[in-house]
Amino acid sequence: MLRDLCPALSGKTYFNYGGQGPLPDPSLDAITTSWKRIQELGPFTTDVWPYVSAEVNSTRSLLARICGVPPHRLALSENVTSGCVLPLWGLPIHEGDHILISDCEHPGVVAACLELARRQRLTVNCLPVRQLRGGRNDQAETDAAVLEALEQYLTPQTRLVVLSHLLWNTGQRMPIAAVADQLQQHPGQAFLLVDAAQSMGQIPVDEAAAAADIYAFTGHKWACGPEGLGGVALSERVLEESNPTLIGWRSLRDETRASLDDPHPFHADSRRFEVATSCVPLMAGLRCSLNLLEQEGRAGQRLERIRLLSEQLWQQLSDVPGVIPLLDGPPVAGLVSFQLDTTSTTLKPSQMVKRLGDQRIWIRDLADPSCLRACTHVCSNDNDLRQLVAAIQHALVTHA
Repeated sequence: MLRDLCPALSGKTYFNYGGQGPLPDPSLDAITTSWKRIQELGPFTTDVWPYVSAEVNSTRSLLARICGVPPHRLALSENVTSGCVLPLWGLPIHEGDHILISDCEHPGVVAACLELARRQRLTVNCLPVRQLRGGRNDQAETDAAVLEALEQYLTPQTRLVVLSHLLWNTGQRMPIAAVADQLQQHPGQAFLLVDAAQSMGQIPVDEAAAAADIYAFTGHKWACGPEGLGGVALSERVLEESNPTLIGWRSLRDETRASLDDPHPFHADSRRFEVATSCVPLMAGLRCSLNLLEQEGRAGQRLERIRLLSEQLWQQLSDVPGVIPLLDGPPVAGLVSFQLDTTSTTLKPSQMVKRLGDQRIWIRDLADPSCLRACTHVCSNDNDLRQLVAAIQHALVTHA
């Protein structure tokens, strides 16, 4: 089992996969082997370049296959933020245009959109998805409510919609393919940027990634890969209409030269959003982790295991006096967010995290909305859930 290959899971009860997943020993070995091979070949020799190219191409191809897009639409990145921001700033958006961003986006993406709006004199509007009418415990209702809200808040000037695939705070899944289709019917044909930080490695992503204009993800969370490596799937429209932003030699068709005689020396495909030197050995580690995940079952099978565990955890937490799950029904994936009833305890979320951490049980607290979040994974088991719930119950009883 994957769990047995992760030394970070030994001696602790871990629920922070949405922040960072554990790195399996075989993936660490793959990274070390790759690093040694590069040094054996010589880090900057004619012998090393075929090896480096093979590593890059095989990683790009694997991530593209998972995303359901051809390799030329997949750019490698360092993390979700760079995967979102580099293409975002290259979009053909102009003064007076509108950005529609959901009220459940990560601060890193929100800040990037606000700065883009400031510099280009754009209007930023909010798409409310946190407190949708109904739909918090039924995916079909959620989908319908999101599309209804989208229709209500779109304007003729909307040129960009920003919406996560899995909301990092509530754990709800957004109907990305349906949103993309609705935007195509809209007169403004707004671009769709999707933060997929909580998606890759947890749920099937191919339909959403192929439909979005920018679908950015990382390998270090649910995929249990190394930090410092991710990717972004880009639409053909982005490749045709966008410009590079942060520019380096990897952005260029010919990395050896940039000439005044060539005003557009950049790759025509997704590589225009890759910048410069990055850590090649991490690619072997991520591919290894993704292959290990595949051995746990296909994406849909893994999601079903994760969902059953999260449903079990949601139910157990619902039965604890003083705990209020954020969703009305079981989550559709592995993010289980809940609040503490302030009428029955003065224990703050951060204090609960510390108390659990003292017992080597790891969850996290979130600020918006103020809550606690525990993530179930294919590495999780029933005993993990029992330990967490018992510890929360004990903390509330002793701090009533």
